[in-house]
Amino acid sequence: MTFQAIEIPENSAVFGETRNAFTRFGYSAAVRSHGHLFISGTIGRRADGSIADTVQEQTELALTRIHEILRLADLTPAALVDVVSYHVDIHHHLAGFLEVKQRLVEAPYPAWSMIGVSGLAVPGLLVEIRATAAYP
Repeated sequence: MTFQAIEIPENSAVFGETRNAFTRFGYSAAVRSHGHLFISGTIGRRADGSIADTVQEQTELALTRIHEILRLADLTPAALVDVVSYHVDIHHHLAGFLEVKQRLVEAPYPAWSMIGVSGLAVPGLLVEIRATAAYP
């Protein structure tokens, strides 16, 4: 099977210090394979590694990171075909998430599933988003 990992540059203003997590935890930000780009779960950490305080800021940071990965892979957000978001306390945070999603995600809209979870990898995280994009 052939695939190409998308590398986040060392000087990335979007990922900053958090870029080290890919090596530390042994995964790629995204992998291109068979005409698709598979983007790993993306969270709302600031470039300095701190976790954003609100679901709105976490959502904006996560979507900004996804947009940056798409840019590095020579794609735009219009290439997204499938998105899954995981939400801690979904009923409490969904309105804030949707507020940002409606501002940053434009038509054509991808398929999107929103799943409530009891927790994410690090305490304080409220949302994680993974996505798949298609190359033309």
